[in-house]
Amino acid sequence: MKMGRSILAFFGLMAIINAPLLLMKPFPWAAGLLLIAVGLVVFCLPFRRPGETRRLRGVRRGALLVTLSSFAFVAQLAWYLPYSLLSCREVLPLVLCAVWAAAVLFAVMADGVLRLFFLSAQAGVVRRGLLLLFWWVPVFNLVLVRQMCRAARLECARELARIDRDTVRRESEVCRTRYPLVLVHGVFFRDWQLFNYWGRIPRELQRNGAAVYYGGQQSAAPIAQSGEELCRHIEELVERTGCGKVNIIAHSKGGLDARYAVSCLGLAPCVASITTVNTPHRGCVWAEKLLAAAPPSLAGWVARRYNGLFTKLGDTAPDFLGAVNSLTSTACRELNERAADQPGILYQSVASVMSGPSGDGMPLKLTYRIVRHYEGDNDGLVSPASAVWGNSLGLLEPRGRRGISHGDMIDLRRTDLPDFDVREFYVKVAAGLKEQGL
Repeated sequence: MKMGRSILAFFGLMAIINAPLLLMKPFPWAAGLLLIAVGLVVFCLPFRRPGETRRLRGVRRGALLVTLSSFAFVAQLAWYLPYSLLSCREVLPLVLCAVWAAAVLFAVMADGVLRLFFLSAQAGVVRRGLLLLFWWVPVFNLVLVRQMCRAARLECARELARIDRDTVRRESEVCRTRYPLVLVHGVFFRDWQLFNYWGRIPRELQRNGAAVYYGGQQSAAPIAQSGEELCRHIEELVERTGCGKVNIIAHSKGGLDARYAVSCLGLAPCVASITTVNTPHRGCVWAEKLLAAAPPSLAGWVARRYNGLFTKLGDTAPDFLGAVNSLTSTACRELNERAADQPGILYQSVASVMSGPSGDGMPLKLTYRIVRHYEGDNDGLVSPASAVWGNSLGLLEPRGRRGISHGDMIDLRRTDLPDFDVREFYVKVAAGLKEQGL
């Protein structure tokens, strides 16, 4: 059915391209008008799929327009040039027909490219930037458009498969846990809703029945301060909703904040489980080494700039150096001695690793090399040995050349990896909590 619709759209486009020829004698003008009208209807008729969003439909349409215009260009050249040479008609009408065909093909191609550029989540910032700079370079611009088109088709296939899967399991609500989920962010980020720290993950959890809330702590502060903020927010949430307890899913330093709040600040009665994602429970050796080697003046300058910026962005008392010092191996060893696991709470963790420094962009490309020097395999910031706490949900190892980075685990770049579906991973985590009655 999908191929049949594409073929119909192709012939519809060919009819539009050759509209002047179809209206010229000796071709019957009535038959020409009919073919052109049918072509317009077939080509412009939107083929909608169940559950498809407007954005996704635009992406699919963009990829189709780029593909159709490319094939139509080749097909037009294949028959129009011989036809022009063998035709006994006047040259001017043939030239005008060629100009019309070129204008239509250009308009269709431009429409498709613009749709991919503005609507495709997987087109990539680099590809967009290169296309803006080098759209005028022959061949290179076509290569970029082809890559964007391929990424868009994969995006549509994955999203449509996800929609079908969610539709099938909608009634079962696999993520409707007994207690709501609280997503706790890591260091140097805030719980902005316009640019969600967790990417597309919260929406996928909610689509499958989960109640999702956020930790609400500041972007950068010592664990004691962040833990106090998190404790206060969760207690307010429990009191406001009457949910009794929550399931915490925490990324990076957020896992340390959660453990401190539960073990040292009395939050344990409000928590059913803590799932930590790439959290440095045993600290970051490399952070301690860098802090020791960095000149105090440089560290102070960076801290002042960071604290000033995030004060303007909403933090009440950001503390860059306090947050970084909390991640050292010495500080985490002291935390682990104080923050003993509390009975009745499920502790579980997961870790991932990158394949190499090319597994992600800056700054993880750089930090991967530094962490590897001191701690071996890592996700760009945290080693697997440091990330294990409680029941291990496994090590997410790379199957390809990229691997799974610290940012990939929270869908930071909103990029679909070929061998890891981050949204489905969190759905399975929530489903696991539901199966355990949490």
